[in-house]
Amino acid sequence: MEDLLFDLQLVALGITNGAFYALLSLGLAVIFGMLNVINFAHGAQFMMGAFVAWMLLNWLGIGYWPSLILSPLIVGLIGVVMERLLIRPLYKLDHLYGLLLTFGCALVIEGLFRNYFGASGLRYSPPPGFDALDLEYGDFFMPGYRVWVLLAGTAICVATWLVIEKTKIGAYLRAAVERPQLVQAFGINVPLMMTLTYAAGVALAALAGVLAAPVYSVHPGMGANFIITVFAVVVIGGMGSILGSIVTGFLLGFVQGVTDVVYSEASQTVVFVIMAIVLLTRPAGLFGRA
Repeated sequence: MEDLLFDLQLVALGITNGAFYALLSLGLAVIFGMLNVINFAHGAQFMMGAFVAWMLLNWLGIGYWPSLILSPLIVGLIGVVMERLLIRPLYKLDHLYGLLLTFGCALVIEGLFRNYFGASGLRYSPPPGFDALDLEYGDFFMPGYRVWVLLAGTAICVATWLVIEKTKIGAYLRAAVERPQLVQAFGINVPLMMTLTYAAGVALAALAGVLAAPVYSVHPGMGANFIITVFAVVVIGGMGSILGSIVTGFLLGFVQGVTDVVYSEASQTVVFVIMAIVLLTRPAGLFGRA
């Protein structure tokens, strides 16, 4: 019985990681699906979200809850500058140019933070009050903050999907991708919409960074630790598929947790094995369109 509860705890931790995968892959899917840009700087923007929350707390005394709003706004504004100055000229070029540019931006951002803060992790303690959410049964224990991450991540993912798929704003965005000249003829500022879309995708990464700050130590390489797995999630779900990113993120977190129980040595590689199988059998991804 004790072994079973311990195994369930590992699976629960895997699902919590799945919430981060879903949030990060959701931001990537929004940017690629709406702008056709492969944003390799997403991991660095995730890291920036965590660092901005840490700086707001330690330099200005601004706590966790305001940081959930302020940090995505600040990093989103940085994303606006990046889109206007660097990414916008690449929209009509091959995807490879955007990939190389954002990869270079990621290296620069991580280098700047590593130069100033060093490579060691910085502690960001979760705010008090999450003890009420603790799940405990015998040897099974899931901290209340991880429960909050799971609930918040799910709610944000569902809300984003509803906005894009079920509202007028989402319809305008999808139409602007397919027929930008036609949408602009109706008086809609398509370039501004593109900028705000990139900023929203970046803000989602920063929000995930704030949620992750109390779980993982805040350090310049924290985004690099996630981004490769997150790209695999996006590929498996289908490039640009919002629903695919959400479902696949949580599903692969669960699979990693189960693999950690059955054969822990394979828990970090199982995602890439699944990606290879999906690419061989369904190249567009589980939810993607050919």
